[in-house]
Amino acid sequence: MFATISKETETGLECRSAELMVKAGLVKNFGSGTWSYTHLGKKVLDNIEEVVREEMDKIGQEVKMNQLQTSELWKESGRWNKFGGEEFFSFENRDDKEFTMGATHEEISTALASDYISSYRDLDLTIYQIGRKFRDDHARKGLLRAKEFIMKDAYSFHRKQKGLDQKYKKFLERYRKIFERLGLEYSEVEADNGDMGGSRSHEFIAESEQGSDTYLKCRNETCRYGSKDLEEKECSNCGSDLRELKGIEIGHCFQLGDRYTTEDSIGLTYTTESGEEREVLMGCYGIGVSRLISAIIEQNNDQNGITWNSTVLAYQNAVIVARHEDKVKQKAEEIYEVLDSETTMFYNDEQSVGEQFAEADLIGVNRKIIIGNNYLENGEIEVEKRDGQTIKVEGLEELKEVITS
Repeated sequence: MFATISKETETGLECRSAELMVKAGLVKNFGSGTWSYTHLGKKVLDNIEEVVREEMDKIGQEVKMNQLQTSELWKESGRWNKFGGEEFFSFENRDDKEFTMGATHEEISTALASDYISSYRDLDLTIYQIGRKFRDDHARKGLLRAKEFIMKDAYSFHRKQKGLDQKYKKFLERYRKIFERLGLEYSEVEADNGDMGGSRSHEFIAESEQGSDTYLKCRNETCRYGSKDLEEKECSNCGSDLRELKGIEIGHCFQLGDRYTTEDSIGLTYTTESGEEREVLMGCYGIGVSRLISAIIEQNNDQNGITWNSTVLAYQNAVIVARHEDKVKQKAEEIYEVLDSETTMFYNDEQSVGEQFAEADLIGVNRKIIIGNNYLENGEIEVEKRDGQTIKVEGLEELKEVITS
């Protein structure tokens, strides 16, 4: 397995999630907010992306938009010199043409949709992508604030406000489902649209001391209400008390209206049933996919390493050879052969048992399957869960039952 696991903790990484990601060999830091993923890190990233993709496929169609963008559309929308200020990566090519590396895709998605949308029959339409974004932000705290990162961004196009409201509601529902499947504690907060434009937006914030957002969260554990109005005294949803917390923004939904579809912006119209020409209404919806790795680790770790939930982790099981004897090695290989290699690691005998245990805990393996003294003495296989609970089983069938329960 290609992973750059380290026994030492790298200094200067500012937060627990960044330290654990580097130590557990998920990523390598190349400085200035740029990161590479090992095979181990990519498996985690792929698992998160798959959850996002499964929920997005229920309400939209996946596309892939260009990251290298000319300035033309951005100037049409009025955001070339406005959006993010110095956060743009912009440059001129050999033909003196201005380009930017995609920080966001409202302009591109509107232009892309214009080739498809002409009539009311073409609406409503929702597209999304999962891909890299580039912002010359002040890099800090690992993947929480990087210059190159992975985002899911979606764009919906509508005839009427009612259609936009309905789709917006569906996105809020899918986002709740995504974050629940990923095992995150989060709040849903009404927010400001800022440079994105439009009239309405909601942020999804994961509770964490490492976050840059300060907000109020409902004390009722079954309520997801949050607010940035620090004058608010009680939950508007259930009436419970609120407490002030810090958190990480993990998702944001915007109602953009006609911000990008008017004549003085990109321009996108459709013909009504009666032959009138009207401007399309839009929504946009983002999730910081790579940032989710950090948010999940911030909420799920202990003194030994990462404690993912079973949806996110790279490997569910680790087969550990606890005695260096042929009988034990043969049994360990037999067990590994019947288990899914995509979800099971197999430790060779080059590391000590202690090192195998420590590494499995560090990277967040859910179960250690231990073949050692108990197997030699009475044929038992030990299954130790990440929380330390141990179960003894006899034979492969019983083992399969335990690890799939």
